[in-house]
Amino acid sequence: MATSVITPEHLSQAISYVQYRDMIDKLLAENKTTGTNHSDAMVEYTRMNMHRMRRVEKTVLEDDLIKVLLSVQTKMIWVVLTEAWCGDAAQSLPAIVKIADASPLIDVKLLLRDENPDVMDAYLTNGGRSIPKLIALDANTLEVLGTWGPRPEPAQQLFQEMKDANVPYTEFVEKLHGWYAKDRSRTLQNEFKELICKWSQLTAPADLNIARCS
Repeated sequence: MATSVITPEHLSQAISYVQYRDMIDKLLAENKTTGTNHSDAMVEYTRMNMHRMRRVEKTVLEDDLIKVLLSVQTKMIWVVLTEAWCGDAAQSLPAIVKIADASPLIDVKLLLRDENPDVMDAYLTNGGRSIPKLIALDANTLEVLGTWGPRPEPAQQLFQEMKDANVPYTEFVEKLHGWYAKDRSRTLQNEFKELICKWSQLTAPADLNIARCS
């Protein structure tokens, strides 16, 4: 396991998902969003994201994922870098929180990307500050168990293909969010089923009976 750049100070400044949602509501009431760019376009992205988040919050967890979550023996902290204007964060963050909430040993803490460049720059994706980015920590040692993000693998592949093909922005957004709408967090749940099992096994005693990753 790697040593994390995330310190107790970072964690003390992190916020919960409920606090994040409240913060966004207050900012939107002032026609603002997170970060420093409060343009009409960024505020509108944020408004759309609130609708997306409310939809994803209705996600129903699959039974096999719940079984893995109930087998978790490792106390974890999932730190997620996010911003209110980010469409990918809106599509995944509520489901990630619901997954974590199903285990009493997993705590989610949110950091705004632009306020934490030291953390963000330690977890780049292809050299970019892509979000959401989740860093799973052992709660006792703050060692890194693993990471996830910024998208489920099929969505990331679609993103890269469209970027390489210089797909027009409107079509780009329509296809990417169309994938999310059709998938309904199923791929994310499958990915986390595997990840949670692997992260748990990193710190669990060899003879402990925990769920297998197969």
